Amino acid sequence: MFFAVFLLLVAMMPWITYAEETAEEPSGGPAVTVSSPCVLLMEASTGQVIFEQAADEQRTPASVTKLMTLLLIYEQIESGNLSLEDTVTVSSNAQSMGGSQVFLEAGETQTVETMIKSIVIASGNDASMAMAEHIGGSEENFVAMMNTRAAELGMEHTHFVDCCGLTDDPQHYMTARDIATLSREIVTRFPQIYDYSTIWMEDITHNTRRGSSQFTLTNTNKMLRSYDGCVGLKTGSTSRAGFCVSEVAVRNDITMIAVILGAETSKGRFADAAALLNYGFGVTHLYTDTNTYELTCPKILNARVQGIACRPAEVFHWLDLENRDFSQIASEVIYTEGLSAPIEADAVVGSIRYTYDGQEIGSVDILVNEAVEERTYGDCLEDFAGQLLFKSEKIIP
Repeated sequence: MFFAVFLLLVAMMPWITYAEETAEEPSGGPAVTVSSPCVLLMEASTGQVIFEQAADEQRTPASVTKLMTLLLIYEQIESGNLSLEDTVTVSSNAQSMGGSQVFLEAGETQTVETMIKSIVIASGNDASMAMAEHIGGSEENFVAMMNTRAAELGMEHTHFVDCCGLTDDPQHYMTARDIATLSREIVTRFPQIYDYSTIWMEDITHNTRRGSSQFTLTNTNKMLRSYDGCVGLKTGSTSRAGFCVSEVAVRNDITMIAVILGAETSKGRFADAAALLNYGFGVTHLYTDTNTYELTCPKILNARVQGIACRPAEVFHWLDLENRDFSQIASEVIYTEGLSAPIEADAVVGSIRYTYDGQEIGSVDILVNEAVEERTYGDCLEDFAGQLLFKSEKIIP
């Protein structure tokens, strides 16, 4: 009897292994086989999660941390506090960083653009530290900025201890979901990062007291050369983190983000990322509203001027996983009732509502293009005088 039970268990083992390594898509669709413990697949324009497995487990992210460093750099450029041409002086602290580096020397200066390249392409810890100190004054201040920004983005299971992910401190952690959220923020707001994340190899020049020398940056993201449509984004690995990656690929105007945490090998993380991306591109269809809207606010009470132009706040995207007929999508412009001046520029004055087969699938806010000022007592007197003049002109033969 015992021998028979043993044979039955042995026969079941392949199925048991398959169940451990395979997670099913939430709607019961085809399965995706992955070996990494924590993964998530997201479509960028909508933020819709297509597949996930242990996506909220807090893990050491290694150099994927640098995505937050890059976001803060780009936001500083956007705000005008920084430019690509600004020069950054390398400190002895930045020079002393271990791990992945581009061998910057204390006292050496490089442009912000070169620092970005060094971070994105070669995952330079020294370049990350130099930028953190340049923006924050110190790494400690910069890390505080990183944690504040994470909270603002709703990254509830993220906490940073350093600016580059070199530490294996257990208090430095992220989740696959939070990394996807961060990656989406970068690629949707700052797609110019692709100018660097798609570079395979490029030389930078070190100018130090020992003279001038060339250093070749080589991209750590091997999928750039093996996966059609891959455009980045960031790799990372340490002994504690395992092998991690936030992979971004674009096909047919669809941008997919695949996050892998804790893979056992470098090849394993890329294989899992490819499997997720293939699955995503295979089951999704993206609707994009290409209509040009020429919108005008309806009558606004107490407004000095009527007929104010409006615009959609953003382009509407809808991700479909059922191959539905997009011609059945309808849109309706709905303005807020009882609009009254004053109204600030860019205020929400309505929405465009989208439906499929009568069911709402989403909406986009309508914003007013300019401030709407309230009528003054003087405006009323001027209008009254104008009406009297008009009537008098009609009476005089």
